[in-house]
Amino acid sequence: MRELSHALPFDPAGIVLDRRRGLSQQLYQALRARVLDGRLGSGTRLPATRDLAAILALSRNSVMRAYDQLYAEGFIESRVGDGTYVSQLPKLSTQLSTGLSLGLSTGLSTFSPSDTEDLSSFAVPSEPFRRLENHHLPPPKSGPPRAFRVGVPAYDLFPFETWAKLHAGLWRNPDPALLGYGDPAGELSLRTLIATYLRRSRGLSCMAEQIVITSGAQEAISLCAQLLLQPGDGVAVENPGYRAAGHAFAMTGAQPRGMPVDAEGMDCTNLAGCRLAYVTPAHQYPTGVTMSLARRLALLAWAEREDAWIIEDDYDGEYRYSGAPLAPLATLDRHGRVLYVGTFGKIAFPAMRLGYLVLPPRLVQGFSQARALAVRHSEVGTQWVMAQFMAQGHFQRHIRRMRRAALARRNVLMAGWPVDVPGLGAMPEVAAGLHVKVAVDNLAREQELLALAEAVGVEMNPLSSFWLEDSSVPVDKRAGLVLGFAAVPEAQIAAALMRLRKVWKR
Repeated sequence: MRELSHALPFDPAGIVLDRRRGLSQQLYQALRARVLDGRLGSGTRLPATRDLAAILALSRNSVMRAYDQLYAEGFIESRVGDGTYVSQLPKLSTQLSTGLSLGLSTGLSTFSPSDTEDLSSFAVPSEPFRRLENHHLPPPKSGPPRAFRVGVPAYDLFPFETWAKLHAGLWRNPDPALLGYGDPAGELSLRTLIATYLRRSRGLSCMAEQIVITSGAQEAISLCAQLLLQPGDGVAVENPGYRAAGHAFAMTGAQPRGMPVDAEGMDCTNLAGCRLAYVTPAHQYPTGVTMSLARRLALLAWAEREDAWIIEDDYDGEYRYSGAPLAPLATLDRHGRVLYVGTFGKIAFPAMRLGYLVLPPRLVQGFSQARALAVRHSEVGTQWVMAQFMAQGHFQRHIRRMRRAALARRNVLMAGWPVDVPGLGAMPEVAAGLHVKVAVDNLAREQELLALAEAVGVEMNPLSSFWLEDSSVPVDKRAGLVLGFAAVPEAQIAAALMRLRKVWKR
């Protein structure tokens, strides 16, 4: 004997449908919302499709489609010879059912940006969520590039027409072999060409089998953190340095330890207790110094002695303005301790999420397996097109074009840099890379100069934001400005410098 006496009769009041939109979908959402918030309790009998169509002035087909969807999702059930009823469902919590029904009735998500503001106020489900409270990244700067945005190459010079032709050629008649599940380590043709490029341009002896393709340098760093570190491990990071790397290490439960940076790069004398060191030896981020040979050899000796690892991030090594690019730290490695990180983002454009790791042979299988767990297999389109871009000689020509452009833009910046501005240092020599660090006397002056620059539409980063928060260095010693000089053409750089001179000297 079914117990139906507790169920209230169906009441169509409040069901208002917009005749300009899909009626069956609106009716489905309205009925679903009433089931979720309890207005249609379990066991409630629904009107026959013909009757409800008459009540709401709909076609019977619209009601039938709404009922069919509710039936398919388990919200209602049909009893032969007895009509249609709301299914017997467990009660939802008041807060959840209200939120769901509100979202369904309005057609909008119930997500609010405030939901992400403070993880500490919620019972978060895991230790990694708690670590995110202190180890997350601000959203990247978006919109058209401005002087002097950091980390942006001259992508106004990228040969998009050539790239589009290669891309169209792939998808016009794709090889069926490319459409299935690929190697999680990446497209073999691209890995082979990267290995050839690194041997010729960097003197880095490596094979395609040592390379794992990633979605940019940050994924490469995160993979290293995931596989090489355990909670409590010490990680030596440059201070000031690339904070996103430090956050990736901290998310594993490891302990980033800031190592001072001077004219020879990261100080390697106090690495006791560290399991891994992260360095940018060719062009330290953000100070721009180059790690000396003595420091490089000391770092390698430490890694061999302590059975430790070194991550070498060569993020903008193509940009050297006197002579060839420097040989990586990895070329000195004789014991398989260095993991080399490269990226196409500084040669092409940041939206091209394409980077790579060159790994010691014993690590390759583990990294490929870990990437397979994260993404199952590699995205083939961009990788295949980049392989063609490199094989046909476009890549090397583009590097030469980008290097010339960056040099010209650097020269305009150096020639027009404001002088005799109180508290602002002189423009240093810039031998490599896409950015420069300029000294400022103290933190208050740094913030003042930044605010004045932003007021006239000029963008730059505070050096103070690159330091670890628990650094022992006094706050006024952390002050400075970090400027990218490749993002916009020379005329825009000159115009930005004119605005800076006016506002900073006022």
